[in-house]
Amino acid sequence: MKVASRPRIWMIKTLDEQVAAKFTASHRFLIASHVRPDADAAGSLLGLGLALMRQGKSVQMVLEDGGEKFRYLPGAEQILRAPQGEVDMIIVVDCSDSDRVGAVLNGYGQPDLVVDHHKTNLDFGKINMVEPAQVATAAILFDHMPAWGLEIDADSAMCLLAGIVGDTIGFRTPNVDAEVLRRCAALIDLGGDLTHIYNEELVMRSYEAVRYWGSGLNRLEHDNGLVYTSLTLADRQDAGYLSDDDADLVNVLSAIREAQIAIIFVEQRDNTVKVSWRTRPGLDVSGIAYQFGGGGHAAAAGADIEGSLAEVKRRVIHETHKLLGNLTKEMGV
Repeated sequence: MKVASRPRIWMIKTLDEQVAAKFTASHRFLIASHVRPDADAAGSLLGLGLALMRQGKSVQMVLEDGGEKFRYLPGAEQILRAPQGEVDMIIVVDCSDSDRVGAVLNGYGQPDLVVDHHKTNLDFGKINMVEPAQVATAAILFDHMPAWGLEIDADSAMCLLAGIVGDTIGFRTPNVDAEVLRRCAALIDLGGDLTHIYNEELVMRSYEAVRYWGSGLNRLEHDNGLVYTSLTLADRQDAGYLSDDDADLVNVLSAIREAQIAIIFVEQRDNTVKVSWRTRPGLDVSGIAYQFGGGGHAAAAGADIEGSLAEVKRRVIHETHKLLGNLTKEMGV
């Protein structure tokens, strides 16, 4: 008599279960994020890295440009500029593609886990936890870390809260809702200091940064809903500003009432220009950034574009005006 075989039941692990199992099996971790890191990059890196360290894991938290500007966050002094030695698990946070990590991953291969909220993410990890609807990568980590067996203590809470505050520009972006504020309230209950983070991330600026702003504000231009300016290598040297970013001047431009889209062009030493876009709700600049090899969100995006400052400005302004023109047609103006 032939006995019927039992049907096979395939147990498919959820992403959280896959991540938790990999964390349990690994001891040596490398966590990285993008060049010219913002608060979400550094806060996510630190929030996750410190939690793993508390479990006795060996963790290298690496940012190619360093973490000096985030010294107000717990653990920032442990951020390295390059990794060393072998690792069991590679994690990239708040980064849409491997090129944006810089040289950190050279020789280390494909990341085991990518955690990100950019809609232009290229799914370049073995496991990709990409949630574009989230306001920050730090918010994704807040939701999932407990399922990975990680505790969010006061230090991690401080770092994750900084990530959310930074990427929402102090809760000003249109994707902020009651759930976002509830997450922040929970992080405050866990030990996050909102007042300190808000002041350090959004209010206080160095003397050199404000001098640097002055150069950009002096050449500010407005053209049919587009507000833009540029910062040169000479501006940076004259101001004594040491970083190669815009010192968050783009967020000042985005506050200009007449600006439907704000752009800032920052000249770099390698014949490239860092371009950042900010826009009003209803417009999506991520497509323009992606077109130029970058990425980001609907309301905030960026790209590093090869070419002279004058040439990059010409190309980018042309394409951005096309977007504004299409919007005008859609609105029947």
